[in-house]
Amino acid sequence: MGSSKSSIVVLTLLSFFVFSVTCATSSTLEDNFIQCLSLQQPSIPIPIYTQSNPSFTSIFLSSARNLRFVSAATPKPLLIILPSDESHIQAAIVCCRKQGLDLKVRSGGHDVEGLSYVSDAPFIIADLVNFRSININLQDNTAWVQAGANLGEVYYRISEKSKTLGFPAGFCPAVGVGGHFSGGGFGALVRKYGLAADQVIDARLVNVDGKILDRQSMGEDLFWAIRGGGASSFAVVLSWKINLVPVPPIVTVATVDRTLQQGATRLVLKWQFIADKLDEDLYIGVTPTVVNIPTQGGQQRTVVASFSILFLGRVDELLQLMQVSFPELGLTRNDTAEMSWVESHVYFYARGRPVEEVLLDRDDSQTKIFLKVKTDYVKIPISEIALEGIWRKFMEEEMATMLWTPFGGRMNEISEFALPYPHRIGNIFNILYVAGWQDESQSVQKIDWLRTFYDYMTPYVSKFPRTAYLNYKDLDLGTNIDGVFSYLNARTWGVKYFKSNFERLVYVKTKVDPSNFFKNKQSIPPFIRFGN
Repeated sequence: MGSSKSSIVVLTLLSFFVFSVTCATSSTLEDNFIQCLSLQQPSIPIPIYTQSNPSFTSIFLSSARNLRFVSAATPKPLLIILPSDESHIQAAIVCCRKQGLDLKVRSGGHDVEGLSYVSDAPFIIADLVNFRSININLQDNTAWVQAGANLGEVYYRISEKSKTLGFPAGFCPAVGVGGHFSGGGFGALVRKYGLAADQVIDARLVNVDGKILDRQSMGEDLFWAIRGGGASSFAVVLSWKINLVPVPPIVTVATVDRTLQQGATRLVLKWQFIADKLDEDLYIGVTPTVVNIPTQGGQQRTVVASFSILFLGRVDELLQLMQVSFPELGLTRNDTAEMSWVESHVYFYARGRPVEEVLLDRDDSQTKIFLKVKTDYVKIPISEIALEGIWRKFMEEEMATMLWTPFGGRMNEISEFALPYPHRIGNIFNILYVAGWQDESQSVQKIDWLRTFYDYMTPYVSKFPRTAYLNYKDLDLGTNIDGVFSYLNARTWGVKYFKSNFERLVYVKTKVDPSNFFKNKQSIPPFIRFGN
C-alpha cells in the first residue's frame, strides 16, 4: 500500500517536472526568438502575438480553414507574426534557423492538410494577411501580387483596371495565391491559358540565408521549382509577377443539372469523350453530388450532375457550339446568362451576391469546415456500366461531392517538364473528391468513407503511378516519418504529384536548402538525406 502511494507521488512529481521543463523551454524559445527579431532591426516594427496575447487565438483561427486542425489537441505556434514588410520575413527566417524553430507561412489557409499552420516541432506562423498588395501594369499587361493576396482580390483588382483582362486560376476566391500559384493552380480558364503557374514570369522570395532574390538572382532551377513544385520546400515567396490574359468584355455562363433519372449517366459518358476536345474558349466542368429528391413516397437518394459552363463569347455562338458538340445536354438560352469575366466568378461560387462582397471577403465562413479531400486524373473515359457502379458507391455517403475539371486545349500544348506540374497531355480530366462535415464526431466515419471510395475508383483512373495534384494534398499518400526526411520515402508520394519531375525537384532542393530548413510532412527532401 505504501509502495503504491510512493509510486503515485513519484509519478505526480515527474509529471509536474516534465510539464515545468516543457513550459520553461517554450518560454525560453519564445523569448529568444523575440530578442533575435529585435536584433535584426527591421525598418518597420513586426507585429508579434504570443500565446498570452488576447488576440492570439482569433488570429490563429482566422485563416485556419480546415477545422480538423484547430482542435484543443492540435499543436499551436509559440507565436504568430503578421509581416507587412519584406524585412519581416527575412528576420523570421534568420531567427527561426538560429533558434531551431519551424517556420510556417500562411497565405489563405486553404492547405487541406493544415501544413501551413501546424507542425509537430516547435514552430511559429508568419500569417500574410497584411502582405497582399496588387500592382497592375496596363503598359505590359502584368501584375505584381504579394503572396498574402487571395484569388478574389486578384480578380477584383484586375477588373478595376480593365474589363478585357483576366487571370487563369481557381474558383474559390478566398484561396491565397501563395500556395495556389506554387502548386500549379487551375480553374475555368485552364483549357484556354493553362495553369496559374504557367503565367508567372518573375518572383521575389527569401531564401534559407535570409536573402531576397528575384528570377535573375535565384536562377532558373529554383524559379522552375517554385511554379508547381510547392514553394514551401524551397523558400518563402514574397510576391509573384504574372501575365494578365485577354478575355472578352462579355462572357456567357450556364449551369445545367441532371439527375440519374434524367439521364445524367449518359450525359457524363458523352462529356468524357468531348470535354477535352471542345473549342478552347469553352469550359464545361461536371460536379456530381449526392442529393435527396422528393417522391410520392417520401424521398429518394440520387446523384445530380451539374454541368458548369463558361464560354469566352456571346450566347448565340455558345448555343451554336453546343448544338454541334453536345446537343444531348439540351442547353437553352434560358439556362444562360451574359456577364463580365469577373462576375462569372461570383456566378459559379456564390450566385446572387455582390461582386465586391464575394471577391474581397477573406473571412468566408463557408470555407471553414471539417474537410478531407483526395484527387485523381482520368486518361481513358469511364464506361457507362462503370459509371453506374460509381454512382451506387457514391450514394453510400450522404451529401458527397466530386468536381471533374476538363483539360485539353492549352494544357495539351505545354510539355510535362515545363514546370514541376506534369499532368498535361493525355489527361482528360481531374477529379477532386470532397468529404466535408460540421460535427467533429463524424470525422472517422467521413474519412473512412472517402478512403473506401478512393480505393473503389482505382480501376478507372491513372496508373503507374496513380497521380495526384499537389494543391489537393493528401497525407494518405505518404509522409516524412518522425522527422526523418528520406529520398526513398518521399519518392512514394513525390512521383504521384510530380512524376519524373520529382528528381529535378530533389536536385534543386539539395542545391538551395541542403540543411532542409524549409520542411513539412510532404516536403521535398535534399539528397544528403539519402538512405536515412
